[in-house]
Amino acid sequence: MLRPLAIAFGFLTRIPVPIGAAAPRELGRAVAWFPAVGAALGALLAGASHLVGLALAPGVAALAVVALHAAVTGGLHLDGVADVFDALGGGRGQRDRMLAILRDSRIGAHGAVALVLVLAGKLLAIAALPAHTAGWALYAAPVIARWAAVPLVVGFPCVRPDGLGRAFHDHAGVAQLAGATAIAALATGWLGARMLAPALAAALAALAIGLWLHRRLGGLTGDVYGAAIEIAELVFLVVAGLR
Repeated sequence: MLRPLAIAFGFLTRIPVPIGAAAPRELGRAVAWFPAVGAALGALLAGASHLVGLALAPGVAALAVVALHAAVTGGLHLDGVADVFDALGGGRGQRDRMLAILRDSRIGAHGAVALVLVLAGKLLAIAALPAHTAGWALYAAPVIARWAAVPLVVGFPCVRPDGLGRAFHDHAGVAQLAGATAIAALATGWLGARMLAPALAAALAALAIGLWLHRRLGGLTGDVYGAAIEIAELVFLVVAGLR
């Protein structure tokens, strides 16, 4: 059980986990542990927010939390945001062109704008969180966002014949979805009804992205999973902060 968890940490974060080379089947099994990685990340962000909030203004503290989030994840999912919106903006509705842009490591104007908007949105959403909400919202957002990506991995076809997205999709199934759901429920169940609205909104946002990109591409890619995670986190934080 520990190796799939370690693989999930090694893939979703920049925490140095000695896992060696992971076989495709192991990558698929690791999908069930995505919410557990989110719980660890959320605990880190909530703790950091509390500490920096004691000394810094809300906006500066929020900036520190967003920077820490990007550093710990290595900007992996942010890269997905940039690639997806570059493809949508520059693909001109042509599937092959969009897939070629998704493979391009360079960032274009559409991707840069999307990246700025997502980061600015997170910064403003975190800064606006009421004091009694900030701790649990920062903890739960990464859990729910990483859980929300699992149905996309399991339920939608992978558009590429190779790559990490293909490895995750081919070897993750209903068992991994059930496991991820159980872990997410255990990690956030103690929060009660207050997180239902933001969790539902985040899940629907991720599903909408999956449906939208599936219609455009005929399937999903690893970049789409990453973009869905980032946008689901943003939506969770915005809805959690509503008064």
